[in-house]
Amino acid sequence: MRNVVLARVDDRLIHGEVVSVWTPNLSANCILVADDAVAQDKFNVRVLKSLAPDGVKVFVATVEGAIKGLLKDPVPGERVLVLTKSPIAYARMVAAGVPIKEVNLGGMGIRGERKPFIKNVAADPDEVVAIEQMRAAGVHVYYQLVPEQAVIEVDDALARAHEGE
Repeated sequence: MRNVVLARVDDRLIHGEVVSVWTPNLSANCILVADDAVAQDKFNVRVLKSLAPDGVKVFVATVEGAIKGLLKDPVPGERVLVLTKSPIAYARMVAAGVPIKEVNLGGMGIRGERKPFIKNVAADPDEVVAIEQMRAAGVHVYYQLVPEQAVIEVDDALARAHEGE
């Protein structure tokens, strides 16, 4: 597998926190955006590529394309930061055999059926199921906005998500 230094869920994909905090903190030199809709939007792809810090390569792929790319042999010196808009994409990757060990929940705004989940993360019922599937597969799923903040585990949030069922 490619050398993934962070797998993060963030609605905004490449933005200030990713560019100014996560990328330099992790010495990432490659960003992979895995999103089916974004990969089909040529304008959005150009915008995302223009937002990356100097010297950082950006690839935008469908989730299936990301699976194929991540399962390839590592490239010496490559440090990949993977971004998706939803934990469902990571659950698909894990189910397809991508050995992701951790998924960081960043900004997931309230929209559609999303309800507050943990801090500034909202999740819809399918996203909660995806988080549970990853946890069952041994993936550490946690919330952390920036590296300087403490990691917050999702256990209590998962329990609260099921209280109203």
